[in-house]
Amino acid sequence: MPARERLNQDLQGENQLGILLMVQMGGVPEELQLLIQIVTVDKVNQTLQEGNAYMVRVLGVREHRVSLGMFRSIFWANDHPILYHHNSPEWQLRFEGMPSDVNALMIDLRATYGATFGPWRDIAQDLNHEMPLSNLLQQGKGILGTFPKPLAERFINVLAHHGIQSKYEEVNPAPEPDTKMKGFKDQLSVLGIDDSYFIAYSFMVDFFKGRGQ
Repeated sequence: MPARERLNQDLQGENQLGILLMVQMGGVPEELQLLIQIVTVDKVNQTLQEGNAYMVRVLGVREHRVSLGMFRSIFWANDHPILYHHNSPEWQLRFEGMPSDVNALMIDLRATYGATFGPWRDIAQDLNHEMPLSNLLQQGKGILGTFPKPLAERFINVLAHHGIQSKYEEVNPAPEPDTKMKGFKDQLSVLGIDDSYFIAYSFMVDFFKGRGQ
């Protein structure tokens, strides 16, 4: 069985855990190497029994957030909201109009952002940084921020619901293939490990020290 499939299988079951032991720079630019140990929880003896260990090479890293230690879930995805900032065009969104209830509009904008990205991103990173959101909306017009296209489209609907007109300008098109990562697919993918994530062009999984054979 390929190492990646075995890693996924090893984490099935309520007594199975992974431990992200180490993250280090790889042997080529923009590479990270992850060392993962699988353990089984022995509830009777209150011990951890070591299972397979894996080395994951993350190639062409563009963004990551890491928490070392135990984890329960792992996933790999080519289509995930966290990738919007990398794989989608970016729209600068302008608005004009005074909402009848600024607080209600703010709540709806933040709720829409949270429903799109969950715990992975914070709306503050995409909003206009020149002034607080409440001041900006009370101003009655301006640049709301720069957002990935899927989110900008949802914000346009939210603004319209509150009687606010909006228009967009594409400021960054969808990324072109990265010529430095020849041989890999054009768009980025994500590896998620509980609340850690790695956004990169490719992931290679190997058994560590001959385990899992």
